[in-house]
Amino acid sequence: MAELHFFTGTMDSGKSTLALQTNHNHAARGRVGRIFTSRDRSGAAVVSSRLGLTHEAREVDPDFDFWRDIVTTLTAGGRVDYLICDEAQFYTREQIDQLAKVADELQIDVFAFGILTDFRSHLFPGSARLVELADRMNVLQVEALCWCGKRATHNARTEDGIMVTEGDVVVVGDVESEASADTSAEPAHVAYEVLCRQHHRRRLTAARAKAVSLAPEPLPFG
Repeated sequence: MAELHFFTGTMDSGKSTLALQTNHNHAARGRVGRIFTSRDRSGAAVVSSRLGLTHEAREVDPDFDFWRDIVTTLTAGGRVDYLICDEAQFYTREQIDQLAKVADELQIDVFAFGILTDFRSHLFPGSARLVELADRMNVLQVEALCWCGKRATHNARTEDGIMVTEGDVVVVGDVESEASADTSAEPAHVAYEVLCRQHHRRRLTAARAKAVSLAPEPLPFG
């Protein structure tokens, strides 16, 4: 029986890498798949991993209909054995319903990959619907780490190096590199960083923590 799988984790936990590996494993066994993504960090219709792996994909915009697309392909004599759906947090609730229907009615395996919450710690609608419908939900075992070394559980957005908790939910960016944590470097206009809950709540990013650690000690008055 085909199933709807949901693989989730914070940014930097290897979701896109696993998506590409899953596609490779199935394709190597002669299965025919389709790869989809939405608003990839590269800005193109491609699934890209931070390890440097890439694969062409179809872009999923809000009006895209998975059910109609796959049925059209099958009706024309095409073959589809599985779907790889990266950045699934950006899909609409209706599109997740369509993926569940593809698995149930067409017996096509669906592998969806995405983060659960946005920079405000609120569930993405697409991810919430996947939690509700998925036959299997898998939390990635490769743990992203906060700058303090603890397991990262929250995604933070920074603008000009300052963490923000308000703004548009969808702004394409990437996690900061180690170099960008240097306060002497030019900060990215919009960047992302993974933090543990404690430091997300305190808005204490790696750059801010470093700045605080470099602050002069208070004078010993009294």
